Amino acid sequence: MTITPLASTEKPADVFAALVDWLRTAVSAEEHFTLWYSAEASDFVRFNHAKVRQAGHVQQAEATLKLIQGERHASFKVTLSGNPAADRSALQDALASLRKLVAALPADPYLLMDTSPWRSENIQSGNLASAGGIAEQVSTLAGAQDLVGFYAGGPVYRGFASSWGSLGWHEASSCTFDWSLFEPKGNAVKSMYAGTSWDREQVAAQMDSAQRQLAHFNKPIRQLSPGEYRAYLAPAALNEVVGLLNWGSFSARQLATKRSALQKLHSEHMLLSPLVSWTEQASGSLAPAFNPAGFQRQDQPLVEAGRMVGQLVSPRSAREYGLTQNGAGNGESSQSLVMKAGDLADDAILKTLDTGLYIGNLWYLNYSDITVARLTGMTRFACFWVENGEIVAPVSTMRFDDSVFNFLGSSLEAVTQRRDLCVSDSTYGQRHTDSTLLPGVLTSRFTLTL
Repeated sequence: MTITPLASTEKPADVFAALVDWLRTAVSAEEHFTLWYSAEASDFVRFNHAKVRQAGHVQQAEATLKLIQGERHASFKVTLSGNPAADRSALQDALASLRKLVAALPADPYLLMDTSPWRSENIQSGNLASAGGIAEQVSTLAGAQDLVGFYAGGPVYRGFASSWGSLGWHEASSCTFDWSLFEPKGNAVKSMYAGTSWDREQVAAQMDSAQRQLAHFNKPIRQLSPGEYRAYLAPAALNEVVGLLNWGSFSARQLATKRSALQKLHSEHMLLSPLVSWTEQASGSLAPAFNPAGFQRQDQPLVEAGRMVGQLVSPRSAREYGLTQNGAGNGESSQSLVMKAGDLADDAILKTLDTGLYIGNLWYLNYSDITVARLTGMTRFACFWVENGEIVAPVSTMRFDDSVFNFLGSSLEAVTQRRDLCVSDSTYGQRHTDSTLLPGVLTSRFTLTL
């Protein structure tokens, strides 16, 4: 694994503050700036056959400088070394380049800046074990099982400052452990642990549950015919559904241009079940309470009792469509979606399902008809056939094709009391802070096609 060390041993907050102080003296009276800071100190461990195959530590930081003159603006991203003199020099070069670029650009009619001197600070220290300790615990818990997995954990840092006096700092420690247990024929049960601390007992409980599910693959596989089935979707499966919907379904821009998968929900031509309530929960989440554009994120109800009551509005969309921004980023996607819990207890899931599908995971989702939020994808990993409240057989991989307005709408019967936190395990460029908090759902009709 590539290790990118920072030269400085200073705290990231102090590094960021020093850069901001320098910038305030470097810009002229006619210029304004914003500075977005992003850093991490992450441990990574990759497992195969329950043994450590790769481990490393990444410490990196970058800053995005935006220069604004009237309604003209441009941005420049620089990698930071942690050396104060070198980082100031890099920002100075970026500032010189931006001055030349901004002078040649036309005015941006949709530029909207927050010129208020707001303050925000959120530090979530967490309680993570060392990477070595976690690796030892995982190997011990897995024992002779064939475990393949990936652990990522450590603090992430985000900062924002502007020449108007706003200043935000976010520091949060979290970890994800994404793993699968395999049996000799290649079947697997996939699990994820995520949180702000490493809880060995909870990981052990999840490992035990996965081992018990894996034992069901000793039974003959059941091949189902295409059709409609009662089904329970575990939180991990629902997370895949929500993840696809998050590609613009709550976006003010997509709704205004009528390209949202939930357009019919927005217009109230179709409804979800009264059991469905979704909120963008900015407060207390792993994501910062402010965005790179310099606006503070707000808690925003999106769906209440099956009706759309809000949308994610970026500053640009607010100015273009005459709306009020609520701190959404330019992509207008959720960063911390929470679904309201229901009253179905864990120990009653199989009994209430009675006969039907237990779906642990869904895979490769896409839209088959975006105008009615119709999705298609595959079942995978822990998918079982249940009869009389008991798992009787694993089910071969099947394709589903169904509308959210069906299985989370008219056919939704129950929502679980327990909700699982799922933190993004994406490490593309850097660790991400997006998360969901979701229950499992029981639906009376879920359509398999082949």
